[in-house]
Amino acid sequence: MMPADDAIPSRIMTTAEVARYLRIDRSTLYKMVGKGQIPGFKVGSDYRFDRDEIDRWIIDQQGKR
Repeated sequence: MMPADDAIPSRIMTTAEVARYLRIDRSTLYKMVGKGQIPGFKVGSDYRFDRDEIDRWIIDQQGKR
């Protein structure tokens, strides 16, 4: 029996999920992705984020301190 779709963790995150994950305001996230400061892509008019890319970005940012 196949698990329900919602039982499989999604690698693709919404702006709300990433903002919560990074503990920043969504408006800050929109500014960052608009300036190319954080990896993301558009699906229609909405931004989406790959969780693995966000995790790599976090590690990269920690190395810049």
